[in-house]
Amino acid sequence: MVMVMEKILNYFKSLSAVQISQFESLYDLYFDWNSKINVISRKDIENLYEHHILHSLAIAQVISFKAGTSVLDVGTGGGFPGVPLAIMFPEVNFHLIDSIGKKIKVAAEVSKAIGLENITLKHERIQEEKGKFDFVVSRAVMPLDDLVKLVKKNIAKQQKNALPNGLICLKGGELQHEILPYKNIADTYNVSDFFKEEYFKTKKVVYIPI
Repeated sequence: MVMVMEKILNYFKSLSAVQISQFESLYDLYFDWNSKINVISRKDIENLYEHHILHSLAIAQVISFKAGTSVLDVGTGGGFPGVPLAIMFPEVNFHLIDSIGKKIKVAAEVSKAIGLENITLKHERIQEEKGKFDFVVSRAVMPLDDLVKLVKKNIAKQQKNALPNGLICLKGGELQHEILPYKNIADTYNVSDFFKEEYFKTKKVVYIPI
């Protein structure tokens, strides 16, 4: 685990002692909760830091959210990308939702255990969420077109950040077809430009202003 934390510190050199402690605590917490409620595949839990935490933090390489920004994480599962991003941006407000209650329970218990105070969680579907947010983040929960249609209602009009408000998605594989309707406005980033590990070669961050 020390070696893995070094990997994160290699990419994010200005983490505070509190942030480092929070990131270090995640392995034991997720390992324990995953044995009770399966939120990460059993064989993938060993890759928690690379496949889930570092992958989530690719969004932090695309945008540095300003203090006071509000972010909705749709289909967060056990808390990705929301929990790592909430650690990274302690002055940003994150709201995590998922349609599966037991997954939200894991994300809530992990957040509570590490003392995250900038996070709220709710068991609901995106269709039920009425709040307005500066950004929506998500990790491959559904095709882009479906997601854009569902989250349009949740994007606030007032701008706070360098990037206009919108949707930031973590995606993998072939995206040309999905991005086609948004090719004139979407920005696509290769995660391999940020992180050198083999796992990220096919991973992308897609940003669509809304």
